[in-house]
Amino acid sequence: MHTYCSSLIRASGLVAAALLLSSCNSTGLDGGGSSTSTDQSATGVWSGTDSVSGFTISALINSAGQATFVRSDGIQFVGSAQVSGSTLAITVDGYSDFPNAFSDGSTYGIGTLNGAVTTGSSITATLTFNTNGGTAIGGSWSLSYLAQSNTASSPAAISGNYTDTSTGAVLSINSDGVMTSQGPGNCVLNGSVATGDTSHNIYEVSYKYDNCTASYAGLNGVQFSGLATLNTGASPAQLFVAVTGASSTNKYSIVSTLNGS
Repeated sequence: MHTYCSSLIRASGLVAAALLLSSCNSTGLDGGGSSTSTDQSATGVWSGTDSVSGFTISALINSAGQATFVRSDGIQFVGSAQVSGSTLAITVDGYSDFPNAFSDGSTYGIGTLNGAVTTGSSITATLTFNTNGGTAIGGSWSLSYLAQSNTASSPAAISGNYTDTSTGAVLSINSDGVMTSQGPGNCVLNGSVATGDTSHNIYEVSYKYDNCTASYAGLNGVQFSGLATLNTGASPAQLFVAVTGASSTNKYSIVSTLNGS
């Protein structure tokens, strides 16, 4: 207890001492009281730009802190978002979008993303990143919260057929969240989509490929996982999926934009 409070209490009567003790505790003079700050939330669907590269940035962060940031050139950065007050810190793994590679031929790297977040409003952050090939990639990101973040999510809400805008493959999701697809490279996809937070429009995705041939053969048996969001405000509705996975020899990222039918 603070010595000033102790002296006052010794000089006071029993009732006065109790009042003084309560007062000292409530003001934190005994070292036990402290102000409580409210942490901001990074949960949501975000979009903005990187002023260094000029690329657009799309971001998905679920309520558990799982985060993925995708540049419009396909590079994906994933990690666990840590928020203290308004400070945002993420150690990120970075991937080129399969089958592409970074300019130095590598497909993976590590880095950090540090900045600030305001709940339901904005994220500003600086990226420091190096590929396994030794290429440094920096970024200065300014992102805004998208209204689609607040659309309720459920397996039933995301169920339907979606056509990949890049490959033409059709992805089917039933009302239980079961995912199936075929192609490209004869790949057969089986997986699932779920949501741990029905108040936000963010889904957790998991799937595997089998039967892949030619340049896609390396994807066979790889477990992919990541996040997705469904933009029902677009016409047609648009599903955005970003996943990563690893085999014993390689790391992979697949970013897909699919139109509903």
